[in-house]
Amino acid sequence: MKTIGHYLLLTAIALLCVFPFWWTLVTALSTEGNIFTYPPTFWPKSPSLANFEEVFRVIPVLSFFKNSVLIAAFTVFWKLTLCSMAAYPLARMQFRGRKLVFGLILATLVLPSEVNFLVNFITVTKLSLVDTYAGVILPNIVTAVAILLLKQAFEEVPQDLIDAARVDGASEWVIFTRIMLPLIAPWLATVGILTAVEAWNEYIWPSIVMSKPDEFPLSVGVLYLRGTFGSSTRVIAAGTIITILPTLAAFLFTQRFFMRGMDGAVK
Repeated sequence: MKTIGHYLLLTAIALLCVFPFWWTLVTALSTEGNIFTYPPTFWPKSPSLANFEEVFRVIPVLSFFKNSVLIAAFTVFWKLTLCSMAAYPLARMQFRGRKLVFGLILATLVLPSEVNFLVNFITVTKLSLVDTYAGVILPNIVTAVAILLLKQAFEEVPQDLIDAARVDGASEWVIFTRIMLPLIAPWLATVGILTAVEAWNEYIWPSIVMSKPDEFPLSVGVLYLRGTFGSSTRVIAAGTIITILPTLAAFLFTQRFFMRGMDGAVK
């Protein structure tokens, strides 16, 4: 009975998590009926791909998709590079002020990201990065969460392995690039997946920095359907599904790396 209770609880939680996505998919596929009826409809009425075709006809989905891919890819690359280079000395090197530096990094977790918008926008403006991919990417390439996860990963590598490499004459750069990074690959994958999803779904900051529609990422460009179609919720739902599917597919293919990394972070 205890096992059955656990499965029932997990099933209820799964249904609560899946329901918004399923309702959006049903709305996108339906062409008839009132979508706001209560109780809600769980199966599409007169299912069709017409709403998806309308999205591709009105907005340049492929252009927005390309912009999102570029922004997400460069954000992942630079975050993994810089955060790993920051986490390694905090985990494995002894220097004056190490605890203070790490404490200041952790203190930034208290602040919501929206607090930094004004300072980041002024900085991006001074650097002439408005309406550029760099202006969107730059404020997101270093985060305290990524440094914390990678620091924990570096600390789990046995010290004897590092000492043996130093005895053999390996430099700190060789130890970092050829020993440490390959060993923490699952954690790098975890941070990369989380970063890619965050960068893909980011809406507020790109909409602030960018004003040229041809440079919008998919998360920003799809919301223009609201102004284009007014109350056409079905078309907006179709655009939302198009935005969600790439990250959902990416997570399904990489979830084993994600779970391995999270398991190591918990340990």
